[in-house]
Amino acid sequence: MDKKLIVSPSPHVYSGESTRKIMRDILIALAPAFAVSWFFYGVSVLVVTAVSVMTCVLFEWLIQRFMLGGQNTIRDLSAVVTGVLLAFNLPSSVPLWMVAVGALAAIGIGKMAFGGLGRNPFNPALVGRVFLLLSFPVAMTSFPAPEAVADGFTGATPLMLAKEALMSGQPLSALMPEMSYGNLLLGANAGSIGEIAALALLLGFAYLLIRRVITWHIPVLILGTMAVFAGVLHGANPEIYASPLFHVLTGGAILGAVFMATDYSTSPMSTGGIIVYAVAIGAITMLIRVWGAYPEGISFAILIMNAMVPLLNKYMRPKKFGAIKRVA
Repeated sequence: MDKKLIVSPSPHVYSGESTRKIMRDILIALAPAFAVSWFFYGVSVLVVTAVSVMTCVLFEWLIQRFMLGGQNTIRDLSAVVTGVLLAFNLPSSVPLWMVAVGALAAIGIGKMAFGGLGRNPFNPALVGRVFLLLSFPVAMTSFPAPEAVADGFTGATPLMLAKEALMSGQPLSALMPEMSYGNLLLGANAGSIGEIAALALLLGFAYLLIRRVITWHIPVLILGTMAVFAGVLHGANPEIYASPLFHVLTGGAILGAVFMATDYSTSPMSTGGIIVYAVAIGAITMLIRVWGAYPEGISFAILIMNAMVPLLNKYMRPKKFGAIKRVA
């Protein structure tokens, strides 16, 4: 017999999905948040995002071409998604050369150093964001006032004001007298490019659920854990500790929970692992927000739990199909 039967590793179920289709759906889901940010912050949003995308694609092509070899992967749109997510984690006023540095860290360190898409243990966009935050903290925590809003937050994000209230012991109402949940939903507040409009991000979440790109489990568990954590503190002292809804709608909570914690290659495979992973992200985020040095903690929380995913996959494996439990 000349022909050989070749059996590849599981799974053997065929799906019409491809990396390019999944990345395209993610870009579509991010479009509403991008449009809202462009409306409030102007052309700088387009410039920062364009530079981030172009440099991410360029660095992936260069590393693949001159270091790793093999088939080039820039056509799968994963580098484009990384560029958009990196831009969404940056202020619209950040210098463009810093955007390029962040792109190099995201692609070079966070992705290609481990062999490319599917092999990276950490979310590349968050690697770039945290690298910039630790290297250039002033630029990464300076936020311009929204151009389209005269009475929006200026200079400080809602989370920064809440952190100031915690550190000074002042009531939240003294620092944020005009804070409204409507502004948090619609984007009329200071913040990173992709985190200001909670409603736009939720629309993207709904689109990804409809397209079955992700499931609801990780985002809902993260945000739910944050809400429970914040609810306990708020119930103990509502003058100092912000409400659960405030913590869910502010900062990068929704952006991180929906678009970055759900990354296929950096999240657990088993149901038990997903529960531990998501609940831990929510808890760590709140610990950093309330008692940590930074006002926001979602980026650090996701990266910490990304590092724990191999252990979760190892020790929280699903039961093998057809396995018989041994009786002593």
